[in-house]
Amino acid sequence: MRNEELTALLEPVVADLGLECLGVEYSPSHGNGLVRVYIDAPDRAVTVDDCEAVSRQISATLDVNDPIQGRYTLEVSSPGLDRPLYTPGHFERFVGSAAKVELNLPLNGRRRFQGPIKAVDGATIVLEQDGVDVAIAAGNIQKAKLVPDLDPPPGKANKGKKQKIAK
Repeated sequence: MRNEELTALLEPVVADLGLECLGVEYSPSHGNGLVRVYIDAPDRAVTVDDCEAVSRQISATLDVNDPIQGRYTLEVSSPGLDRPLYTPGHFERFVGSAAKVELNLPLNGRRRFQGPIKAVDGATIVLEQDGVDVAIAAGNIQKAKLVPDLDPPPGKANKGKKQKIAK
């Protein structure tokens, strides 16, 4: 079963709970596969209760439809700071933010890019890499996620703390 097929099956289940299904990742394995579902809540943070409710509903849907052969573990998660990006709409929502992108097929001799999302034009994502805009077809993206900005705002780094001076 492909990630897109699982996403199509599970998106309506998540939407019925008033949440957004950002994407589904299925990693088959010989002993025990993994189905990871990322959810988001409009205008608020995702709670543990949200994850539990989605997990119960998705589990029932997977039991009824049985799209995955063999054993698997179901994991429902909020997107976190390094939020995965699956669709052009996800990229568009975060124009100006930095993203890390891995491609299926090399572009300009590279498979990995990292830089600010400059624009989205239909199914093309424009990312800045080393000062140059690079147009990437959404269909060529294997994996993408935001790069969290963990630097404190200017002037906040050492507020209230004395700096040590080396002698």
